[in-house]
Amino acid sequence: MAEQKRILMVAVEKPVEALRMASGLTLLDDAVGIAVWGKLPEGPQAAEQLEALEFADVPMVELDPGEDALAKLARQIMDNDVVYCV
Repeated sequence: MAEQKRILMVAVEKPVEALRMASGLTLLDDAVGIAVWGKLPEGPQAAEQLEALEFADVPMVELDPGEDALAKLARQIMDNDVVYCV
């Protein structure tokens, strides 16, 4: 059996699409986490994905594009095996 990977989904330009992709990645046996650059958009499409991700206990952090956000994101990138930026 393959070793479990740590996957980070970074939502930047298309946050709802990033949430959808992260939701799909939960079907694997790998650990999935999400870092959102800024605030997530509101609406039914985002809410649907957030509900699925909450059910799957996927950790999510919103990064305020301030001074320390890049350092936080860099640490998360280094702590994961695979990183997707969407």
